[in-house]
Amino acid sequence: MRVLFLGDIFGRPGRGLVTGTLRQVRRDLELDRVVANGENASGGIGITAKSARQLLESGIDVLTGGNHSFRHKDIAAFFEVSDRLLRPANLPEGAPGAGWRIFRPTGGPPYAVVNLLGRVFMDPVDCPFQTAESILAGIPADVPVRLVDFHAEATSEKKAMAYFLDGRVSAVLGTHTHVQTNDAQILPKGTATLTDCGMTGPAASALGMDPEEVILRLRTALPQRFVVSRTPPEMQGALLDIDAATGKVVTISAWRHA
Repeated sequence: MRVLFLGDIFGRPGRGLVTGTLRQVRRDLELDRVVANGENASGGIGITAKSARQLLESGIDVLTGGNHSFRHKDIAAFFEVSDRLLRPANLPEGAPGAGWRIFRPTGGPPYAVVNLLGRVFMDPVDCPFQTAESILAGIPADVPVRLVDFHAEATSEKKAMAYFLDGRVSAVLGTHTHVQTNDAQILPKGTATLTDCGMTGPAASALGMDPEEVILRLRTALPQRFVVSRTPPEMQGALLDIDAATGKVVTISAWRHA
């Protein structure tokens, strides 16, 4: 089972690259599934229902979220009706939508996708470690392929989660920082991990935004209106080959495509 996990899709440039090229990428890489973090797909912060529909129609099987998932008001209703759009599972009780799901596609092996939000340097949410334990208890044994999007700021928290879930999930893939790391590996008990999958958006930018406004904000400490960079976009993510019978990842690598 070959899976591509795309790092945070950012703004119109990221959406345009995905909608324009992902179907060809699926063919070229012979992908079985594509999972992507889409929480910054609309204007670089949050995701609208229109953007979510567009991305799900472009060849993405499952969209995950993060701390900006509910930035746009219209997305709450879409979370309630779409079974392919996830928000962090450890948000406080009452949040619309679901934080994890099991998918049983026709003609393919079943798989589970879990979306978790970190707490270090982030807004307070429920404990992601306790939430992960609870979710794993609800995934049946006939679904060994289990992908976790851990949307978190701190490298230490992401690494800790990967080791915490080692041997119990197929992969723990980090998102949120928009900077792809170079530490793709398979841990001792068989779980694959990449601290951050990076960003699907304008490559020559400050995390997706025009650098000039970001520099001015950092130099003056005064508020600035950040603008999505118009530089050419790039897809970044993790490419995994998974033994569908056992859920074990055979290979994982950081992946980029302009």
